[in-house]
Parts: sequence; structure tokens; C-alpha cells
Amino acid sequence: QVQLVESGGGLVQAGGSLRLSCVASTTIFRINTMDWYRQAPGKQRESVASISVVSDVTTYADSVKGRFTIFRDDSKNTLYLQMNNLKPEDSAVYYCNIKTNGRTSGPPGKGYARDYWGPGTQVTVSS
Repeated sequence: QVQLVESGGGLVQAGGSLRLSCVASTTIFRINTMDWYRQAPGKQRESVASISVVSDVTTYADSVKGRFTIFRDDSKNTLYLQMNNLKPEDSAVYYCNIKTNGRTSGPPGKGYARDYWGPGTQVTVSS
């Protein structure tokens, strides 16, 4: 079964940079979107950055535009999030998410849509 593992989080000062990585245990087929989410204490999970594989379009939350970049290396089964000019409000647990195309009705099996999550990595930005 597919496993996702994030890494690269840590403690940095405001204005610093981090690169998060998300490694899949195996190649994932029929990917629809690849995303980074984050969740801070007391707040709802929010989408930070996304890649639509079909259209090859990237999208970003307004709060991170111009500072974060999402990209992937398919040969390494790895998704990245480059984070520059970090701010204290960026502090959160960051999660990798991959969704595949497929049906959503009937029992899971061949052709069924999948939704994979990693366990998260902590990012803390000090002022």
C-alpha cells in the first residue's frame, strides 16, 4: 500500500527558507492533484499549494504567493515545497496530499479514486 512521508520541517527565523519533501513509497498512477496543506493550532486545515497533473497548473494560497513554490520529481516519487521568506504565521504542521482519478461510487477496487496523506512535518518560524 502507498505510504507518504514528509520531511524538511524544523525551526527557522523569520525571513529564512525551508524545503519540504514528500516521498511516496511507490509510483502512484492516475494522479489528479498533488497538494501541500497546513494546519496551525486552533485553525482549520488549509490548502497551501497544488499541482493539477492533467493541466499542469499550479495554484497557491494568497498568503504564500510569491514566497512558496510547489514542484515534483517523478523519477524520485517526490513532491517538494520550497518556502522562502518565511513568516511566523507560516508556522504549522505541513501535510502532503495526493489524489488520484477514479470512481467514487461502489466498493473500493480497481479504478477507485484514492486520497493519500502523509503524517505531517512541523514548521516553526520564530520572530
